[in-house]
Amino acid sequence: MEDQVVIVSGGGTGIGRAAAIQFAQAGAWVVVVGRRSAPLDETASFSDRIVPVSADLLNEPDLERVIQTANHHWGRIDVLVNNAGAFLQRPLEEINQQLVSSLYATNVVAPSLMSQAALPYLKATQGAIVNISSTFGHKASPMISHYAASKAALEHLTRCWALELAPYRIRVNAVAPGPTETEILLRSGLSATAIDQIKSEEARRVPLGRRGVSDDIATWIVALANRNASWITGQVIAVDGGLSVA
Repeated sequence: MEDQVVIVSGGGTGIGRAAAIQFAQAGAWVVVVGRRSAPLDETASFSDRIVPVSADLLNEPDLERVIQTANHHWGRIDVLVNNAGAFLQRPLEEINQQLVSSLYATNVVAPSLMSQAALPYLKATQGAIVNISSTFGHKASPMISHYAASKAALEHLTRCWALELAPYRIRVNAVAPGPTETEILLRSGLSATAIDQIKSEEARRVPLGRRGVSDDIATWIVALANRNASWITGQVIAVDGGLSVA
């Protein structure tokens, strides 16, 4: 990854932070993006190869600012990691239009707009897109139907974009994490008791006996972005301790 230029959305915490640090350690230059500046600054403190940009990816001027930050600093974009995401646990009878619209805006619309904005630069470098899905993008589970469906949409976007962009030698893949120790549950609005119960149940369900950590996932994000993976496209790699086959 030496001197490759990488954009990581949701780079302030969790999987995004771990990926940004691993990319920097591999020699890449990294733009980390998110809505909250303090976590982004903390991620950037790990390496002088990481540049933070506070932005709302559903806002066109912010989106353009992210792209131009990479262009201004290094004149290219080699890898886009669509990691920013939202989680929703609700039974069908309790959802509403605002909840569903917000979820899909974050998990489907924002990655689409980000990929579109980066596309001219990825064409020039024959680069790569790595989308971050979930085990539940392809495994059914109660109470998270709309979250799971939004990740299923992202997985199918991955496959469709892989075919669409193959003539430009742009590779598009996805990593599908299982239950992982990040802040996503804390930001979902669930109570501390509910979160503890979810974590305990998930750990019991995972065949390898534990929830994942961010570096488990980041390793595979970097691997798929690497040019050594130049003959892999349109794939969804499950990194979930065996949960998806349990």
